[in-house]
Amino acid sequence: MAVLTAEAGSASAIDAACFGPYQFRIAALCALIASLDGFDTQAIAYVAPTIAEAWKLDKAAFGPIFGVGLLGLTIGAFLLSPVADRIGRKLVIILCTAIFALFALLTAGATSMDQLLLYRLLTGIGLGGAMPNLIAITSEYAPARLKATLVTVMFCGFPLGSTIGGIVSAPLIARFGWEAVFLLGGILPLLLIPLLWIALPESARFLAARPDPERRLTPILKRIDPSIIPAHFIEEVRSEAGGGPIGKFPVAELFRGGRAQTTALLWIAFFMNLLVMYFLVNWLPSLLRSLGLSLEIAIASTAILNLGGVFGAIVLGRLIDKREPAIVLGLAYLASAAFIFIISHAGANVVLLLAGAAAAGFGIVGGQIGLNAVAASVYPNAIRSTGVGWALGVGRIGSILGPVAGGALLGLGWSSQHLLLIAIVPALLASAAVFLLRKVR
Repeated sequence: MAVLTAEAGSASAIDAACFGPYQFRIAALCALIASLDGFDTQAIAYVAPTIAEAWKLDKAAFGPIFGVGLLGLTIGAFLLSPVADRIGRKLVIILCTAIFALFALLTAGATSMDQLLLYRLLTGIGLGGAMPNLIAITSEYAPARLKATLVTVMFCGFPLGSTIGGIVSAPLIARFGWEAVFLLGGILPLLLIPLLWIALPESARFLAARPDPERRLTPILKRIDPSIIPAHFIEEVRSEAGGGPIGKFPVAELFRGGRAQTTALLWIAFFMNLLVMYFLVNWLPSLLRSLGLSLEIAIASTAILNLGGVFGAIVLGRLIDKREPAIVLGLAYLASAAFIFIISHAGANVVLLLAGAAAAGFGIVGGQIGLNAVAASVYPNAIRSTGVGWALGVGRIGSILGPVAGGALLGLGWSSQHLLLIAIVPALLASAAVFLLRKVR
């Protein structure tokens, strides 16, 4: 990531270290939290039909429930990521895990739509605040040559958790009722909190700018590489921070020091990418069904889209570590636009349709995960969680608008094919924004 890491990617001891068991443990713990994050994010979608039947509601009544969960994710990313730059990544990760665990448990006892709205909003705040810090701490402990790879692999825990949730929810609901899904989604993260407290370290760069850093940093750095000299590491990190204490940079810092154009382009890329991603995830089955395809094929298309995203994340992560990130992601989004065009014209050709969905997911879903790694690389440590969190927060606004815009255009009489074709536009805009990142950096 030679071009995009000029500011954050110093020749630090951690960046140059070999990838060992300690870094693997950190990435694995973050992936585990991400999987629980993914499970709880999607849980409401799995139980909505059962709740609608039990409460004698129309399924359309769950639109606001889905939307308020995404709103919570947005609020959590905006509010809690700057907090982490002040009090530490580890503490905020544990706090957010406790928040989404607690309100998942409370959701299991909900008896009205108003309670569901409140609990899903608060659950979403915890979920949204956790992810930027998982990305930041994974990136900070990864060797420079593996940063994008480890961040993308870690983030794959999110769709994996969503997939596992889909597998276990049906038998849980059948045997114990819909409440069991939320009970599981709350108990598992609560059980994980003691392990996180013991086994997950605080950000080394964060500790380097705190009082008495050498005492707290020495055991961490020695586990990464015994040859690391803590005093040298501390001096280097403090020089990166410009001599000021970490954690006192406002959000305005994202636009200072020559970062304004980079931040603006990242926000455009996040917004457009998450807009088209959530538009496809939410509307693709319905649009394909209206084109005459079977329900099984329509649902399979979305599963294939997400599966393609997992493979895309791993492949694009490796390419980002070896090649110019802006070119890799820009080409991925450009290709995705072409594959969305293919989906819109596939008609009854199921093979072409599913292949197009897999390839579009490779670029759109996989590209989003790769973009998370790029966002973590372009900001200095002092504002890294803020930078990643606000980029995700802006993107979450797109994730809300995408499904809403799809419904509005359908209401205006747009055809399914025209809706799929319009989805090409945000993919092209995301591609253009990422390509421009190469110039401004």
